[in-house]
Amino acid sequence: MSASNPQRHYLVAAMAAVLALGTAADAFAQARGASERRSSSRQQQEASAPKADVVNEYPAATRKEPGLRATPRIGPQINKLSEAQQAGDLAATEAAAKVILDNDKANAYERAISLRLLADLLINEDNARAADLLQQAIQLDGLGNNEHYGTMLAIAQIQLVEDDYTGALATLDRLVSETRTEKADVHVMRGNALYRLERFDEAIAALEPVVKGNPDARPDWTQLLMASYADAGRPGEATALAEQVAAQVPGDKRAQLNLANIYLQADDHARAIEVYERLRQAGELSEDRDYSNLSALYLNTEGGEAKAIAVLNEGLDKGILKGDYRTYASLAQAYYFTDQYDKAIEFYGKAAPLDDDGSTWLNLAKALANEGRGADSKAAAQKALDKGLSNPEEARKLLAR
Repeated sequence: MSASNPQRHYLVAAMAAVLALGTAADAFAQARGASERRSSSRQQQEASAPKADVVNEYPAATRKEPGLRATPRIGPQINKLSEAQQAGDLAATEAAAKVILDNDKANAYERAISLRLLADLLINEDNARAADLLQQAIQLDGLGNNEHYGTMLAIAQIQLVEDDYTGALATLDRLVSETRTEKADVHVMRGNALYRLERFDEAIAALEPVVKGNPDARPDWTQLLMASYADAGRPGEATALAEQVAAQVPGDKRAQLNLANIYLQADDHARAIEVYERLRQAGELSEDRDYSNLSALYLNTEGGEAKAIAVLNEGLDKGILKGDYRTYASLAQAYYFTDQYDKAIEFYGKAAPLDDDGSTWLNLAKALANEGRGADSKAAAQKALDKGLSNPEEARKLLAR
């Protein structure tokens, strides 16, 4: 073959985005959001009626319980507000809350619980207003400790969802300082905020006590610690945790892909391929990026082109991979470097019109020239020039033959 060969470059840019460890933190934030809102709603409902057997969730808190409750005068109005809130009627909830907040006789507890009930209905609909109402409830200082610090947690969760990681950390630091709480959820939320602020060593310090050695640690907590290890430049610890999570939840595709990413960061492509192949054999490669990533791993492995071809064709046959530039160009290159030149030419021909510039037309022109198809090569070289090349000299040489 001539030395004039198609440039060898593999399409792996999408892989880092797909397997980024930051997804663990994202998933955690989403899960915590739903959980925290449900918890907040329950606390608000329970707060409107006194109970004798309420468990003190913050026994070490330095804040003294205000000891305020709903009065007979305002209690029925709070019940009306709660009913409107539970019905999801924002207009009725706002109207009922306004009646209480405008009443000079309402105490700090009654005002604060009204703000909480209204805020709960606004979460995810108007987070800025919800957070403002919750801050007002905190400032009134009339709620019992359970509700007061539950409100802080709700504020922190909103701040996390809204990417205000500095604000979330400040809220959680205050909560921990005032309560000395050992609640795992609180410390994981704090670790999440630190992780998002790229304060990885501090995130590890927050997460390790509630994850390591804890049989009840949730997989997403462990994944967050794993991500912190990886981004802190501690690959050994990240790998150990990734393997632990993957073993605990073998059916969790995200956990398996995170493990593959850890191996990739350690340049251990063979073990990353093993993870992908297990998923493939289990029928878990269900998205186009799954097949693209596995094929890219093979293309970046010495002698892996034949396996890449098999993976790409399987994805196409199943209708999971689309006939797009990335797939066609990957197949063209894999066929070329396994000396299947007719197939390479076929797929360069499919990929070239889909490329943003003329580089794939140029690869096709080179492949055609190497096969002695001079006229076809010149036609492809001209198309490469017409579409645009950063360095047109190679195309001009082909045209001058």
